[in-house]
Amino acid sequence: MDILNKLFEMTAFGELARVPGTFLMLFISFVLLYLGIKKRYEPLLLVPIGFGMLLANFPGGHMGIVQSTIENNIMHMTIIEIAKEYGIMNFLYYSLLKTGFLPPIIFMGVGALIDFGPMLRNLRLAFFGAAAQIGIFTVLFGAIAVGFSPKEAASLGIIGGADGPTAIYTTILLAPHLLGPVAIAAYSYMALVPVIIPMVVNLVANKKELKINMKEMDKLYPNKNPIKNMKVVKIIFPIAVGTITAILVPSSVPLIGMLMFGNLIKEIGWITERLHSAASGSILNTSTIFLGLTVGATMTSDVFLQYKTIMIVIGGFIAFSISIAGGILAVKFYNLFAKKKINPLIGATGLSAVPMASRVANEIALKHDSNNHILQYAMASNISGVIGSAVAAGVLISFLG
Repeated sequence: MDILNKLFEMTAFGELARVPGTFLMLFISFVLLYLGIKKRYEPLLLVPIGFGMLLANFPGGHMGIVQSTIENNIMHMTIIEIAKEYGIMNFLYYSLLKTGFLPPIIFMGVGALIDFGPMLRNLRLAFFGAAAQIGIFTVLFGAIAVGFSPKEAASLGIIGGADGPTAIYTTILLAPHLLGPVAIAAYSYMALVPVIIPMVVNLVANKKELKINMKEMDKLYPNKNPIKNMKVVKIIFPIAVGTITAILVPSSVPLIGMLMFGNLIKEIGWITERLHSAASGSILNTSTIFLGLTVGATMTSDVFLQYKTIMIVIGGFIAFSISIAGGILAVKFYNLFAKKKINPLIGATGLSAVPMASRVANEIALKHDSNNHILQYAMASNISGVIGSAVAAGVLISFLG
């Protein structure tokens, strides 16, 4: 009987019975893995996040993130002490994520993959990327009204920017205790862009507007001042934007600066190809793995099953939806006064979910008109949304940090 008792104690059955909320967390992790693997919704993000959550909630595995408190005082421990006391996942979390290291590094990799060409050719469309940030500030004030502190509300509102690294970076600086729920909500809604954008578009735009053909508009009203030397402009652009941002919103430099650096080494050409290859390849892939695993590992039952977590999930969806609707309404308002009309789907892509938002918008446009390819136009607004969300995060950090 002693042997049987020891065998039973070795298993996780007793722990599962003691903390029944673990079943729910395991179920959620399976759902995230299903969405990433079967549905192919952002698999590079949802697979590591889902598996990180799975690891954190395996009873007895000790892979969950332990938050720093007065009693354990983790923040005053060395990295080596954290590794010895709390294990590998906490070592990765406190050295890579809690320090704010990973989000700017990921932004560098994103910059190395982005082509600002579509935006530079259609600069007027870039303004709708700024309009789409309305969801951030709308939900910020709404969250304060229901009891969140200003810093917590900012971390909740930034989900509306649809940019995971930006949401994580903002939350680390303003409300680190909400990092897990905010990150999960941000990445989950990014993955659900193919579901959320069509839903909001159907509510806000009509079929006639969705049939506006951008290429036909270009033929009727051609650009009077086309860029002659795009190569030079694409090299100057990241340097100029990085400089201007550093002067106007210094707190956004870690994100915008690294984004522009990544883009610069891409646009320079073969002389920086090794740097570009590393930033967009091995560095970005490694950072994404560690980010996903550590974010997922923060989501244990004692953290997730709380009132504020539920409100973050709801508020994040509202922020996301308002941002999409805000971009669409901005286009519709513009069309009231302009001869050269713009398809409202361009406004819907003012999110930072690059390039999925643009692909979804293009698919919707093709359903209404099989000749209406708007991908390059949607990318203009989509890419500007990346810059817009990072600047919005910088503003929030400056005011509340």
